[in-house]
Amino acid sequence: MRRHEKNPLITPSMLKPTLDEMEVMGAFNAGATAFGDEVILLLRVAERCKAEAGSVAVPIYTFEDGRGKPDILRFSVDDPDVKLKDTRGVVYKGIDYLTTLSTVRLARSKDGVNFTVDDKPFIYPCHEGEKYGCEDARVQKLGDNYYINYTAVSGDGWVTALAVTQDFKSLERMGTIFCPANKDVSIFPEKVSGKYWALHRPNNDGFGKASIWTATSENLMEWGDHKCIVRPRDTMWESMKIGGGCAPVKTDKGWLEIYHGKGDGQKYYLFGLLLDLDDPSKVIARAEKPFISPETDYETAGFFPYVVFSNGLVEKENGELHVYYGACDETTNMLITSKEELLADLGL
Repeated sequence: MRRHEKNPLITPSMLKPTLDEMEVMGAFNAGATAFGDEVILLLRVAERCKAEAGSVAVPIYTFEDGRGKPDILRFSVDDPDVKLKDTRGVVYKGIDYLTTLSTVRLARSKDGVNFTVDDKPFIYPCHEGEKYGCEDARVQKLGDNYYINYTAVSGDGWVTALAVTQDFKSLERMGTIFCPANKDVSIFPEKVSGKYWALHRPNNDGFGKASIWTATSENLMEWGDHKCIVRPRDTMWESMKIGGGCAPVKTDKGWLEIYHGKGDGQKYYLFGLLLDLDDPSKVIARAEKPFISPETDYETAGFFPYVVFSNGLVEKENGELHVYYGACDETTNMLITSKEELLADLGL
């Protein structure tokens, strides 16, 4: 199990901003898939407006005929209607705005290491339900289709939306599949017991902490049979919440899942989890400790320090698992491991 020697593979400086008046702050949390002879990453790209003395600016999208157009709102710092919440938010005349806005861009590579990133977003806000951005895409190939689920953020909270493509050129939006507030959705690579399965993460408010749930569906759009299967443990690595990551990988011992924990000091970690092959709501094994913790410079110093977060991997013909992960909500990196190593980490 090793970090790739070329990490970080993708940094904000490698990307062109959507508008000249904006700057890229992060290229991270990438969904990943093999496509022909390429590896395609679906990067979350976070951008903010360039600073100008005496003003506050926020990136926005305006909407017309089902399409979104990037724009900038700029206010005077002396305007009494402007209220600065913190570094991440601005309120103007009672309406919330974010200082950064995320879209999803495609990055392509022949070797899975050296990537070329598109200049324009592949998934971006197209209606009011995505007003604050499209984040953390995950992709799953089922038949000839590549299904992409992503977090759509608006003033109504965050939901999980689904889209589909066959060529990574055109995209069909299918709609919301998990209502507010729900994210960290990963769809299994095949039907189990005749149904589609997914992991998801409702946001617990009140009782309990954010945990990992399963759900099933007949058509990928309508989900039911919800079960909470894994809850945060009272440890330094999971004291705040947990959530699913990459889509589960099939092994002869069960479905292997990589999930994240958020612990003391708001630090993130990655763990292994094994679910039953015929009933993924049953947990077979769970790692006692994380298999990767934020340790390197690019994992401990950045936009949001001490974060490692993965929602994409590619299984290679030689048995390696190339796990792509975001660090510090800023860069994209790779960890090379295998199913055997992760199962051994689970004591199997």
